[in-house]
Amino acid sequence: MAWTRKVLRVNLTQGSCVSEPLNMAWAAQYLGQRGLASKYLVSEIDPLVDPLAAENKIIYATGPLTGTMASTGGRYSVVTKGPLTGVIACSNSGGFFGAELKAAGWDMIIVEGKSPRPVYLHIENDKAVLLAAEDLWGRTVWDTEGTLKKRHQDPLLRVSSIGRAGENQVLFAAIVNDLHRAAGRSGVGAVMGSKNLKAIAVRGTLGVGNIADPKSFMAAVAAGKKVLAENAVTGQGLPTYGTQVLMNVINEMGASPTRNHRDVQFEGARKISAEAMHEKRTTDGKTHLVTNQACFGCTIACGRISRIDETHFSVETKPQYWGASGGLEYEAAWALGNANGVDDLEALQYANLVCNEDGMDPISFGATVGAVMELYELGILTRDDIGLEAPFGSAEALCRLAEMTARGEGFGKVVGLGSKRLCTRYGRPDLSMTVKGQEFPAYDGRALQGMGLAYATSNRGACHLRGYMVSSEVFGIPVKTDPRETAGKPELLKAFQDATAAVDSSGLCVFTTFAWTMNDIQPQIQSACEGDWSLESLLQTGERIWNLERDFNLAAGITGKDDTLPPRLLNEPCKTGASKGMVAELGKMLPEYYSLRGWTPDGVPTAATRARLGL
Repeated sequence: MAWTRKVLRVNLTQGSCVSEPLNMAWAAQYLGQRGLASKYLVSEIDPLVDPLAAENKIIYATGPLTGTMASTGGRYSVVTKGPLTGVIACSNSGGFFGAELKAAGWDMIIVEGKSPRPVYLHIENDKAVLLAAEDLWGRTVWDTEGTLKKRHQDPLLRVSSIGRAGENQVLFAAIVNDLHRAAGRSGVGAVMGSKNLKAIAVRGTLGVGNIADPKSFMAAVAAGKKVLAENAVTGQGLPTYGTQVLMNVINEMGASPTRNHRDVQFEGARKISAEAMHEKRTTDGKTHLVTNQACFGCTIACGRISRIDETHFSVETKPQYWGASGGLEYEAAWALGNANGVDDLEALQYANLVCNEDGMDPISFGATVGAVMELYELGILTRDDIGLEAPFGSAEALCRLAEMTARGEGFGKVVGLGSKRLCTRYGRPDLSMTVKGQEFPAYDGRALQGMGLAYATSNRGACHLRGYMVSSEVFGIPVKTDPRETAGKPELLKAFQDATAAVDSSGLCVFTTFAWTMNDIQPQIQSACEGDWSLESLLQTGERIWNLERDFNLAAGITGKDDTLPPRLLNEPCKTGASKGMVAELGKMLPEYYSLRGWTPDGVPTAATRARLGL
């Protein structure tokens, strides 16, 4: 019974914090974190609600393995209706906040209503109170975290907060914890800002001691850690190079979207790669990359800690960036770099730190700037519109737009709408590289056909982590498939999506699945939790979660017509690389995918599917 069985319900309108029992019947169906929080959300809000209205809710949720000895068991999710997309949003984060929340005795926090003034939530074990945050409003994530630790005289306090981007309701604003880890996608930070909730600060000293079968659990955990340590990706590649190990690999095979997806290979990729981070020296001879970093309980340690060259940019106003700070992950490096044609590693690090400090998703931000640069080169946007020159490759424009967007200044307010709304405003919606309003991550759906299908069908808009077909199409995990072929991809994607939904709901990091199969994960869940968590039951839980999310989106107005890709990917072939001449063959895969899901040809779960899954 790895759940604490307690939910904290916070009503911002009333200023109340009330404990209530966790719905264990739902926990038996949806496990925890992503699944269980989604069940609560869809049961409590109108799918047609304005995401930024007081009637929307935002849920912080841990999984049953969060805070345990399981490797990577430090995850938590933020679930709400996303303002960037208008669909269900579930944004996952690591660091130490999730484990601290669990150690304080809470499975979940449900935040509802809107505070009349800025507040933050302070939790110390079973005590929870809303406190005034007027003095924190207008301050960055980094300032907020430092201030709260000093205020409560507790350096071990764990803080999850929004920066100015969330306050200004940038539609891709993130929620940041532990300075550099983020629930980053879909605009969850904007929802928090709309409620005048600046931060949640947690201190938990109760621990997690309610494992169903401790002896079996420890044996399963030990076996799992051995598999991770012996795997080439989780035991060597990710600890040494982080996710940035993918930069050269994806680029060389011609699957790296470049200059707003006009190209699939970036000539400057080598300059911003993991290898460059290892080799680059600042003017005083120090390496750009300082060390790697791990989240709570993680034996992989894929995080990066980097330093910026203080002489490279006009950063004298931000001395906090000079020392060791959160380093570039692959998705951020791609979005800030390849998507804009910028090959200046220091510029990418600077823009990434702006995103960290003020709470913005660097994927959506960078991809939106890519659209801005194309509109600029086409003459649709001018210097007078933007306030600066913004051609592809401009490191200066990238950095200035990051600052402007975070602060809500000038053209930054338009960038903060995301590329779909921005491109539509200027008459070229076709130049928005999005699905359901969310910007693409770092893989081209023409070169990787399975990823194209994954983007189109993702419940939260374009996302690589909802069905990471790169594992199969690039790494050969669990089986090697030809990235240019469509045959077999719908079946494989469905399996990936269902398994990922279960992993996201457990409290574990999805990166473990580079080494683990569900046969490694299932014994850990079964021994930690009461009830039947057989492999079959676990996979059906993942399928149930996927269909629950789909149902919510359909009720919110999303239809099968939204399971598509931008015209550029469907009609403009790759110019170079192994997939030269290819477009995304979505039409060949989507009907089979719907059939395998047990959905109608229009993408609606049938009555039989709903009955089988208990929806």
